[in-house]
Amino acid sequence: MSAESSVSPPRVGVWLIGARGSVATTAVTGCAAVTAGLHPPTGMVTETPAFADCGLPPLSSLVFGGHDMVDCSLPKRAEALAAGGVLPPGLPAAVTAELAAADREIRLGGPLSGETRDEDELVEALASDIRDFMTRCDLDRTVVVNVASTEPVPTGTELPASSLYAAAALRAGCPYVNFTPSMGLHHPALASAAAESGLPYAGRDGKTGQTLLRSVLGPMFAQRALAVRAWSGTNLLGGGDGAALADPGAAAAKNAGKERVLADTLGGVPEGETHIDDVPSLGDWKTAWDHIAFDGFLGTRMVLQTTWQGCDSSLAAPLILDLARLVARSHEAGLSGPLSELGFYFKDPVGEGPASLGEQYAELVGFAGRLRGVGDPQGTSGELPGSSGERPGTSGERRGLSGERR
Repeated sequence: MSAESSVSPPRVGVWLIGARGSVATTAVTGCAAVTAGLHPPTGMVTETPAFADCGLPPLSSLVFGGHDMVDCSLPKRAEALAAGGVLPPGLPAAVTAELAAADREIRLGGPLSGETRDEDELVEALASDIRDFMTRCDLDRTVVVNVASTEPVPTGTELPASSLYAAAALRAGCPYVNFTPSMGLHHPALASAAAESGLPYAGRDGKTGQTLLRSVLGPMFAQRALAVRAWSGTNLLGGGDGAALADPGAAAAKNAGKERVLADTLGGVPEGETHIDDVPSLGDWKTAWDHIAFDGFLGTRMVLQTTWQGCDSSLAAPLILDLARLVARSHEAGLSGPLSELGFYFKDPVGEGPASLGEQYAELVGFAGRLRGVGDPQGTSGELPGSSGERPGTSGERRGLSGERR
C-alpha cells in the first residue's frame, strides 16, 4: 500500500440542530449502515456517477453531534423508528456503537424555559459547544444542519431559536444548512454577519415530497402550454413535524415554499390552497394529495390528481448526508455566500436559480463538475473552474477559492 493511499481522509463534523429527531436519527443510522455495507446508498444523489471524484468527504469520515432539547438517546430513538417501520428491523442493534458515539456528542440546546441569558450569551454558549466538538473530535471542518421542527414565523425583534443556532454556526466558523422553513440565517439581523463570515451556506426547507413533485409537474404544464386554472393540495402527516405544523404560523411558513414553487414554474399562483393536517396515528408517514385543474386545446377542461405516500425521514435523511458532504466540500474549496447551485434540494433556495427540478439538477451536476477540478495538482489556479463569481443573495457576495472578493 502506498503512503498516499494509507492516509486517512480528514474528519468532517455534521452538527445537527434537532439531533435526536426522526430525520437526524435516520441520517446517523443510515450513514453507519451504508459505511458498513449493510445497505446501499439509495436516495443519495452524491453516490451516483455524476459525483464521483469531485472530492466529497467519504461517509466514513463524517462525525455526528448536535443540539437538542430532548433526552431520549439516539439508540432508543432508532429502536422506536424501527418499531414504526421507518428503519429496517435489527438495524439499530447493528449500528448501536455508532449511534451511541453520536449521542455522546449531543448537547442541550436553547433557549431554555425561563432562560436568563441574553441573545449574545446564548449564541456564544451554542457556538462554544460546536467549537468543543471540533476540538474534541479532531475535525477538519464542521457543517451545521438545521433539521429541527418548524417554528412559526417570528414577530418582534427577538431572534427565533433557529436564527440563534444559525448565528452560533457563523460564530463557530462553520458553514450552515437550513433544511427547515424556519427563519434561520434568513433573518435580516444576520445578513451582515453572513456576508462577513466568508462561509458558504444553503437552504431553506428541504424538498422531499409534494413540492418535489410540483417542481416536476409545474414545468411540464408550462412547457406544454397548458393553462393551469387551479392547484389545490392536502398534506396528512403525524410525528413531531405534524404536531409542529398544527400551529397555523408554522404551517404558513411551510406552505409559503410550496406555493413559491408553483409561482416560479407557472409564472403565477393559480387558484387553490394547500392544507396541512396533523394525524398523530400516521407517525413518520405522510400522504400528500394534489388536485390540478387545467385547460387544454380549445378550452377543454381536464384534471390531474396525484397522491404521494412516503416516509418523511427516509426521504430527508439521504439529502442531509448529500448536503453535509457538498457544503463541506464547498467550504474546503474556499467558497462563501449562498450556494444557489444546491437549489435542487430546497423549496426556497438561497441565491438566484431555476425552480424546475430538471434545471436545478443540471446546475447541481455542473457544480459537481467544477468541484472536481479543485485541488487537482495539474490545475493552473486556485479558483473554482467555471465559478460565476458574485451571486445575489442575502450575503450579496461569493468568494473565490483564493479568498478575494469578486
